[in-house]
Amino acid sequence: MSLDLIVNGQARHVAAAPTTPLLDVLRNELDLKGTRYGCGLEQCGSCMVLVDGEPVFACAREAGTCAGKRIETVESLADHPLRAAFLDEQAGQCGYCLSGILMSAKALLDRTPHPTRAQIVEALEPHLCRCGTQSRILRAVERAAAALPEGAQRLGAMS
Repeated sequence: MSLDLIVNGQARHVAAAPTTPLLDVLRNELDLKGTRYGCGLEQCGSCMVLVDGEPVFACAREAGTCAGKRIETVESLADHPLRAAFLDEQAGQCGYCLSGILMSAKALLDRTPHPTRAQIVEALEPHLCRCGTQSRILRAVERAAAALPEGAQRLGAMS
């Protein structure tokens, strides 16, 4: 069995059953290790990725349901302002939860380039961070929003 997926802008063909969890395909078939396995029950957010721009839990999502859809992982954020903002704010401690948090933050900033603090909190609600860096995480998302290119801000305002 095989699947055709679009991951981080690239067409990828993988040998996997459609019922294989998306997380397993990303980590084991495509060697994208940034997305983490946390609880396996859609309760911690460590496995969050974007599918057609929407945050989804990759641990329980069957990979076959993502065929033909755009999948984005944390590896896609190499040049995104979120990366620099999280580093500048020292928003990670152990870092285990950060890939999922970053993906939910990206989805928020794609929809709402200038979110309020309440909107950021709401977008990150599905994520557990046990290290106590929540205030730094919120500041990092605010910093990234302020650093977005003007064109991206206009695009988000139009959608």
